[in-house]
Amino acid sequence: MDVAAKNSKTGAGEGPRHVAIIMDGNGRWAQSRGRPRLFGHHAGARRVREVVECCPALGVKYLTIFAFSTENWKRTQVEVAGLMSLFRRYISKEMNALAEQNVRVRFIGDRPRLDAKLIALMDRLEEKTAGNTGTHLTIALNYGGRDEVARATKRLAQDVASGALDPENVDEETLPKYLDTHVLPDPDLVIRTSGEARISNFLLWQSAYAEYEFIDTLWPDFTAEEMGRLCGKFGARDRRFGAVKT
Repeated sequence: MDVAAKNSKTGAGEGPRHVAIIMDGNGRWAQSRGRPRLFGHHAGARRVREVVECCPALGVKYLTIFAFSTENWKRTQVEVAGLMSLFRRYISKEMNALAEQNVRVRFIGDRPRLDAKLIALMDRLEEKTAGNTGTHLTIALNYGGRDEVARATKRLAQDVASGALDPENVDEETLPKYLDTHVLPDPDLVIRTSGEARISNFLLWQSAYAEYEFIDTLWPDFTAEEMGRLCGKFGARDRRFGAVKT
């Protein structure tokens, strides 16, 4: 994808082309029902399908979801193990449906820390959907924005050291080429569910000009209707990107 396409911005009255979602509140949703946190994560995984399926009607070509952060390893061993099992089960169960729905799936994040079976499933899903031209679903798994920038900077430094990159040519368009998301446009709209008003180390570089929506809805209760409402609200915004209209 060329730089012009990657950095294209939606205009007034247009819906978001790329929506990124911090899917928060699974644990609290479960605990409010007297159930273990993993029950909420399973409910949240089921919600992903509805949101993916509503994207074409809303004009959302790219959907990026935050599934597991580099900080989530700090959770209990039981919860982490349960999440890893859920990811394997989700990929296995949804693989054929995603392929048939013309969804292109990518994973971003630092893969080596994940177990071999999960990595193999991720690779297989990416390969199976590589030719699809519908919604581009990107799943951030073992992902952290600072970690991504650090890994990208390391690769950039290696290219400078080898002579493949002239440091005099490094500018703000250079680093994005080394990010996990280098083939994706930047997000137009970032949604965080559950009432928390922070970005939690998600797409730090890419979201510099994104619009944000912090909503109270817990992720397992998030619906296609609410997604549509937020996309419509986005289209009503006057996005100037630092310019002043005369």
